[in-house]
Amino acid sequence: MRYPLGQYEADSITSKTGKKLDQLTMDEVLKGNVTADDIKISKEMLGRQGEVCMDNDNPAMAANMQRASELVDVPDEVILNMYNKMRPNRSTKAELVFMAQELLEKYHAPHCAKLVLEAADIYEKRGILL
Repeated sequence: MRYPLGQYEADSITSKTGKKLDQLTMDEVLKGNVTADDIKISKEMLGRQGEVCMDNDNPAMAANMQRASELVDVPDEVILNMYNKMRPNRSTKAELVFMAQELLEKYHAPHCAKLVLEAADIYEKRGILL
């Protein structure tokens, strides 16, 4: 696998809905053949981006890609709500623990859930919880 994927691996790139990269053109948009979901990245592509990160000795970025791949199937409004709750002084520890449980149980996002629990512990130590 060679990076940038769009240049070297274009034939294998697919969107969240399975559309190929060459199907995502302005002409197709104007014809009404491309939806907002068609331009969202797929779990598989985020996984491949993570592999590129690992191959280039960037485990922190690879972990970010892994968490991002877990969030592909989480509704946008849930992600926005999580973002707001993760800001300092916006949530109680119980709310963050509940968020982590929801990520784990409802959305099957164990790495994201772990990150939220770690943040809850750090926020508690720093006194930035409600």
